[in-house]
Amino acid sequence: MKNYNANEIKFLKNRSIIKFEGEDFLGEIGIDGRIFKALTLARISVGIISQQAIENGLSILVHENDSEKAVNCLIDEFEAERKSGKVSQIYSINNVSVLGFVADDFNKVLSELARNNVFPLLLNQIAAEKRVNIVVTSSQDEKAKNIIESEISKKPKTVHLAIIGHGNVGKTLIQQVLESSEEIRRRKKIDLKVVAVANSKKIAFNKKGFDHNWNDEVLTAQHPSDVKELISFSKENQLENLIVVDNTASKEFVKNYHILAENGFDLVSSNKIFNTLPIEEYRRLRYTLNKNNRRYLYETNVGAGLPLIDTIKLLHLSGENITRIKGVFSGTLSYVFNNFSLRNDRFSTIISEALEKGYTEPDPREDLSGNDVARKLLILARELDLINEFKDIRIQNLVPDPLLSVSREEFLSRLEELDDEYQKIKENQEEGYVLRYVGDLHGDLQKDKGELDVQLVSVPATSALGQLKGSDSIFEIYTESYGENPIVIMGAGAGAQVTARGVFGDILRVSETK
Repeated sequence: MKNYNANEIKFLKNRSIIKFEGEDFLGEIGIDGRIFKALTLARISVGIISQQAIENGLSILVHENDSEKAVNCLIDEFEAERKSGKVSQIYSINNVSVLGFVADDFNKVLSELARNNVFPLLLNQIAAEKRVNIVVTSSQDEKAKNIIESEISKKPKTVHLAIIGHGNVGKTLIQQVLESSEEIRRRKKIDLKVVAVANSKKIAFNKKGFDHNWNDEVLTAQHPSDVKELISFSKENQLENLIVVDNTASKEFVKNYHILAENGFDLVSSNKIFNTLPIEEYRRLRYTLNKNNRRYLYETNVGAGLPLIDTIKLLHLSGENITRIKGVFSGTLSYVFNNFSLRNDRFSTIISEALEKGYTEPDPREDLSGNDVARKLLILARELDLINEFKDIRIQNLVPDPLLSVSREEFLSRLEELDDEYQKIKENQEEGYVLRYVGDLHGDLQKDKGELDVQLVSVPATSALGQLKGSDSIFEIYTESYGENPIVIMGAGAGAQVTARGVFGDILRVSETK
């Protein structure tokens, strides 16, 4: 018995498969012999041989220089059978490569190849030696080799990242990945490589992985920001273990999630848009992900880096009956009302201060409209398999009607028009109460739809919601088992650092299952 180096991969390029197909050959004597005799007489060396299901054909590997000659000599040899229909087809599949290796767990290798959309055209196994030969298209041979190498030699697994959007969260994330990559490689055996960075206009590629000068490469990039460019790049360079990270707020980019999943990309997103699209579209992506064995993680959609969605998902999947979810979902509005409730400053002063500190969107109406909180509430509702739509949410818009459609500049110049109304609301509260802008999912959550409210409420200053400080977020999860005492998750619910760290966590979660 020949001894093989356990970690050695035999790699042969420029091969062709000769397919010999016909009617049921079961019990037919001499077919194999005639095939080999014809090929031998034509001086064609034969590699792997594989018998097809129910013995209705054979696949034979030859050098691609011999493929045409092999097909022709077999056509001549089986001329009578071809005329009678017993032999239906003799043809070649060119541009294939062979990889031979020894694997203790061949099923795991096959599974990893399939997860990366690599499906062997031919497979030949010597069970006693745990030796396997597979044939793949030459356009996937390097990728297959890398995957097999990682599996059989336990080398760090390379995960290729495409970062879409390099604003505050995106650039912070890239920095975090670059700073932590060596440690992750050592501890987790995962080699994270940022190979693509895109904004709305262009996309930069680096097969070897960007370093700390990534921004210079993005500035000089020539490729238009098109998802087809990204897919072509991944295929041309045979990249395995692909993750697209969406750090945009783009309604347009989320339309690419389907095609990305279909082309072998897992998805990680801080973008909330997709999860609040109509329920039919929401479910269609889950179907696409399932069908293509892809994952989509979005822990930062609600609560930035707080472990909220995972917690709710686990509770729900484990059968715990979640009866209500309530909380302050917006770090921006948390800052605004925490300060407005405690201080004697006017409402407009607090808004201006939040704007100056970068807590609000450039146009504070984005936050004050309540739409962002409503999206987060809807995302949580859908984690409980509720089929609510965005239009089902009752949202209290904090912007007065006359200021809804004016320009941003005019709105900011007329901020003081909000003061009297909010001062009155503040003064009309009961003693010891404070204002909070709260998202509330309630009702009978065992039905198809829950009740979703986003509104300004007055709560006791001593309550969990009332004790909130700074720009923290808080989520109270009520369940049947926990009764009146909710599970409380509280902490920094906004900011580039915590959001990027949350996205990074999702990247690692996806990478560890690769």
